[in-house]
Amino acid sequence: MRIFLTGVGCVGKTTIGQKMGELLGVKFFDLDNEIESFFETSIERLQNRFLTIHSFRNEAAKALVHLLNRPESRDCVIALPPSGLMGGYLRAIKKANGITAVVTDKPENILERITFYDIDSRPIDKELTPNEKKLYLKKIKKDITYFRTSYQRANLQVDISGLDQDQAARKVKQAVEELDGKVRSKIVR
Repeated sequence: MRIFLTGVGCVGKTTIGQKMGELLGVKFFDLDNEIESFFETSIERLQNRFLTIHSFRNEAAKALVHLLNRPESRDCVIALPPSGLMGGYLRAIKKANGITAVVTDKPENILERITFYDIDSRPIDKELTPNEKKLYLKKIKKDITYFRTSYQRANLQVDISGLDQDQAARKVKQAVEELDGKVRSKIVR
């Protein structure tokens, strides 16, 4: 079974996905890393080649299709970008057999996990001022609103508010397994 995780930036998809992979005994893939490997450039540099984010998504989806065609991705957890249920990504996911889960959290919790990267995807150590925190909190809330419609396409929405990384991974894993069990029982009937 393939499990696709999505959610807004810094919600914890990569950390939860890695831990879920370990719990389930399957491979974990971060689509951002797969895109950078496939195109041999950073996400930001690749985005700069396109006039629209829609065009970028359609091109980047080629890396997802490539990943889904690899035998080691038959049973895995894949962390998608926030736009993972849009455009070319969504078309690729619809053709694949899997469960899509949106990881959600309170904006204030997401702000605590915010990370920054340079144009070559190298982490930047940055301390936010109180004013910057207000601006980024506003941006996180805006992203939650923007992606809400696309996230309704997912099989599951799992709120991890107040949970640590391990608890969050177990909660998402349990929700996926419960849904998978319901789907399998309908097929058997």
